Amino acid sequence: MDQIELQRAIEAILFAAGERIELSRLAAVLETDPDEVAAAAEALADELAFSRRGIRILKLEKGYQMVSSGEMADYVTRALETRKPPKLSSSQLETLTIVAYYQPATKAMVEQIRGVDSSYSVSALLNKNLIEEAGRLNVPGRPIQYKTTAAFLRTFGIESLEELPPIEKVNFGEPEPEQMELPQQEES
Repeated sequence: MDQIELQRAIEAILFAAGERIELSRLAAVLETDPDEVAAAAEALADELAFSRRGIRILKLEKGYQMVSSGEMADYVTRALETRKPPKLSSSQLETLTIVAYYQPATKAMVEQIRGVDSSYSVSALLNKNLIEEAGRLNVPGRPIQYKTTAAFLRTFGIESLEELPPIEKVNFGEPEPEQMELPQQEES
């Protein structure tokens, strides 16, 4: 398959999907090497951006998604009669930050860091599709673990979690070496 045909196929698949499609899935469907598919998708994304088209192709982690151009947001919103999504409260933003940096994170971990009950914030973030369940922790009670979603990446305009700014993380495991040292007692 030549480059033009590959780009046309990628464009059609991403348009029809309406959500992120993994690079490996695109390569399998198109029976083409993943590197060739990635190069074609990047070239198509560059072409759409350069010609200032109404659609864009975003790379999200190891996949691609077709979205409307940010420049056209007002028109799209008016045409679809949608309202702006509600803003995140400070408690939801704190909860989302903890899940993003410590994922997979349990509600108990979030509450330990925040120091308050976070049931409402976790529930609200699940409803907004910014976090999702990521299995259960293998400890008594088997608490649910949470991780961020592709919608989180889109909402914050990043391709992967590696783009998050660095923070100083809270240590939940072993104590720091200085915490383990006992003070020296003088012998009499």
